[in-house]
Order: sequence, then structure tokens, then C-alpha cells
Amino acid sequence: MGRIDGKVALVTGAASGIGAATAQRFAAEGAKVARVDLAGDYPCDVRDERAVERMVAAVLRDFGRVDIVVNAAGVAGGGAVHMLATDEWDRIVDTNLKGTFLVCKHALFRMLEQGSGNIVNIASIEGLEGTEGGSAYNASKGGVVLLTKNLAIDYGRKNVRANCICPGFIDTPMTGAVFSNPGMEEYLERFRDAHQLGRVGKPEEIAAAALFLASDDASFVTGHALVVDGGFTAGRRIGFAKMMGLE
Repeated sequence: MGRIDGKVALVTGAASGIGAATAQRFAAEGAKVARVDLAGDYPCDVRDERAVERMVAAVLRDFGRVDIVVNAAGVAGGGAVHMLATDEWDRIVDTNLKGTFLVCKHALFRMLEQGSGNIVNIASIEGLEGTEGGSAYNASKGGVVLLTKNLAIDYGRKNVRANCICPGFIDTPMTGAVFSNPGMEEYLERFRDAHQLGRVGKPEEIAAAALFLASDDASFVTGHALVVDGGFTAGRRIGFAKMMGLE
């Protein structure tokens, strides 16, 4: 018997990366998983409210309920504000923040009817601290963190929990695409080295955190931003560890 046996989980961004790993882990733990993506089992552009409404209706038609929502759909991008095209800002914020809002909005109607629900939003450590050139991405993920806290406040008395995960740099196709651009290789090495474990994370490690938050093991956890970052936000190393024989 799995940790979320018999639950219905709606996972966005399920075609690759963190979303795909989460959908796979949830299925292995006994959940019935609705895989949502632009080309998923339930095709949907999360920026489009009508599309989201139709998608949630289709999931309810097929499964009868929605117990867990994982918002993993997201895009990367950004740049210095004075150089950033407004269309690019909209693309990033609409996908990462507005898309999370819309999926939560339409799933919550059913969760309120059921009297229970569980929301896990994928934010980022870049929603907790700034990054050079982060602008739109950081703003969108910071918005996800605070949206999650507000969901926890508003719906906690209705037996709906809401939490988010703030991953460090994870080995996904999206991350790979960013750092495959010319001149980015050295920056990937710097980011990797900034993780105290000396490596970037795996999608399966974020999926494991999502499983915890979605399960009864986290029954008293809501409104929390769970950092899963290999020590990236723990602080900075400046060389003393080598002096102490720890490198």
C-alpha cells in the first residue's frame, strides 16, 4: 500500500523534469495521476483560464475528484529589467505565477465541495533570494511562495493544505536548455559549486519532497516553503573547509 494510495493527483508540467518525476513517484505510491502538460494526457496551457477550466472538468469527469494538485508547470527566463521585453515578462509571470493561480482556483471549487484537498506548488530558491538577471523569474517564483501562504490561510479551516517547494538547481531539460547557451558553461559550474553537497539536484529528489507534503506524514504542515536545495541557501564557503581538511 502506497503513501497516497487511492488519491487522485493532478500534476501540471508532467511531460518532463520535476513534473514527470512527481507523476511517476505518485503513481508508484498508489495515486491515480492526471498528467497535465501542453501535450500531456490532459493537454492544457495553464496561462489560459478557459483551457484550465476545461482541463479540471475533464479530470473530474474521469476520476470524480481531485485530492492533490501539484503545480510544476514553469518556464525559465529573465534579464536586466531595462532590457527585458514586456512580452517576455508576461510569458514568464503568466506561466509560473498566473498558471499556478488558475489551476489552484479551479481545483479549489472541487476541494471545497469534497471538504479536503492538498496543494503543492513548485516555487524556487530564486523565489526566496535574488539572482543576477533573475527579474521576471524571481518575481514569479516569489509570488508563488506568497500565494501558497495565502492559500494556507484562506483554506486551512476547510481542510485544504497548501505548501510549496523551493528547489535549488535541478538537472532538468529546462535547466539544461538555459545552460546550453554559449558562454553559460562556466556559470553552471559556479552554481553547482554553490550547492554545499557539490552537485545539482535530481527531479526525483523534488518528487520525494512533494510526496511527503502530499501525504498524511505532513498532516500538520501547511503554508510552508520547503527548501530542497543541497545547501545552496545555507550560506557561502570561502575556503576555511579546506584548511580544516574538509575538502
